[in-house]
Amino acid sequence: MPELPEVEVVRRGLERWIAGRSITDVSVPDPRSIRRHALGVEDFRGNLMGATVLDVVRRGKFLWMPLSDSLTSGAEPHTALVAHLGMSGQLLVESPDQPHEKHLKVRLSFSPRADAPEELRFVDQRIFGGMFITSLVPTADGKPGGCGMTGDQGLALIPEEAAHIGRDPLDSFFDLEALHQKLRARKTGLKRALLDQGFVSGIGNIYADEALWAAKMHYARRTETMRRPDTERIIEAAREVMSRALDAGGTSFDSLYVNVNGASGYFSRSLNAYGRDGEPCPRCGTIIKRETFMNRGSHFCPLCQRLR
Repeated sequence: MPELPEVEVVRRGLERWIAGRSITDVSVPDPRSIRRHALGVEDFRGNLMGATVLDVVRRGKFLWMPLSDSLTSGAEPHTALVAHLGMSGQLLVESPDQPHEKHLKVRLSFSPRADAPEELRFVDQRIFGGMFITSLVPTADGKPGGCGMTGDQGLALIPEEAAHIGRDPLDSFFDLEALHQKLRARKTGLKRALLDQGFVSGIGNIYADEALWAAKMHYARRTETMRRPDTERIIEAAREVMSRALDAGGTSFDSLYVNVNGASGYFSRSLNAYGRDGEPCPRCGTIIKRETFMNRGSHFCPLCQRLR
């Protein structure tokens, strides 16, 4: 499943190509991919026709596009188009003359712009992802909803479905002290807390293993033992590893993950722990170990990341 860097790669591509453009046509070849839009295809289409995409925003792995109300131009938006990539979803910016993809689910046409293709296509082989329109609500802290093109001046709004999600380490308004206090009070394993999207969003299994390796912390360390410098170290490690992944275009283990131009990421070639069980630790040479964790696996170095 795409994690934060992969979704951020897609967000930046969408920001470049569709932000500020109006939707001129909507086609839904497969209604299963808008199943979360309870009012169906015609309502989905009617809400999008003529609307302008004001921004492309992300919090954790949650991606949304605030929409203008064509009847009240300039007013604060009330709705957003949400896109969830699921396991295999792709958002591709294409020219209308490009052949339709085999698993095309939703197609949006945009107002012409000389330097940009006119279609956004949602393609999804496994149909775990989807698109839907939802209401925007004020953020709990009164700050911008997430990472978007307007940065610190973004709208203090967030989709209702994402209101419970914590800010991610790449968010300008991430509150390290608040996270530290939550960790101390939670009394659980460190990796379990990092994967809890209510605590901190966007850190999935791959980047949790990589951040823990970089910070030299065991995945089962008790959160109540965390000192503030420890919390700073693990979050800084998460920021660093995800920033490097962004520079590489994401981590692609599956040809189904691509950015809006159809290109895969290359960060999987730079992983130090995840997926490297049985191989020597790049730091000390000890063999990387994999243990079952939450129906998945945790990869770590038994020497560098000893459980203290």
